[in-house]
Amino acid sequence: MGVCRRTAFKSPASCRKIVKVEPSFKPVADHAVLVTFADTISAEAHETVLALDKALSVNPIKGVIETVPALVNILVSFDPIVTDHVQVQSGVKDLLKALVVQKQSGAARRVQVCYDPPFAPDLDVVAQATGLSSDAVINAHLSGEYDVLMYGFAPGYAYLSGVLASIQVPRKPTPVRDVAAGSVIIAGPQCLVTTLNMPTGWSIIGRSPTKVLTGDPDAPFFFDVGDRVTFQRIDRSTFDQAQKDAAHG
Repeated sequence: MGVCRRTAFKSPASCRKIVKVEPSFKPVADHAVLVTFADTISAEAHETVLALDKALSVNPIKGVIETVPALVNILVSFDPIVTDHVQVQSGVKDLLKALVVQKQSGAARRVQVCYDPPFAPDLDVVAQATGLSSDAVINAHLSGEYDVLMYGFAPGYAYLSGVLASIQVPRKPTPVRDVAAGSVIIAGPQCLVTTLNMPTGWSIIGRSPTKVLTGDPDAPFFFDVGDRVTFQRIDRSTFDQAQKDAAHG
């Protein structure tokens, strides 16, 4: 049975042998193993996760049906009728012996964002917290270099790294309800474009008309893990026209 993966990989720009790291293995129910490479977020741990995910796709372990990469770990799901935790863990260890970490060189994606009221209710709050003007916060957000690290929490929720230190703010103490789909939100070093109306404790600094949920079953999301994302500022009239075009598209 082939491995169903939730990421797409491109040809690496460069690669290097992995620094030997002893991961931890944790059984999950009767059908999965969680392989963890670090206790805190790091580029090395994440690159290792992606390298193992690719290795599992190229050299699938018998019975493995799906892999779900995250920031520092990867969930390896299997058919318990075909295999078990011990065999899957052994297979992963064999792959790790020859694992090469590949620097991802994903596609370049551009996301439009409107920072005008009422789309950016937290823009002034972020400005006050960071000691910057609202325009400076916007410029800093536009200047960031964003990489798609993982999907999680909700369909199409792509977690992007790359928020500049100058505008990093913590999550709010209390989440806000009914945050509109398309909201551009930040918390700490991460950014995200929401796809559903949902609560969030992140700071809302804009809204995007760019469709993250594509409707294509073969490529359901606009981003792949490893893609590089840039934001393009648009005004309200451009936003409204983009919404109209999408509605009639």
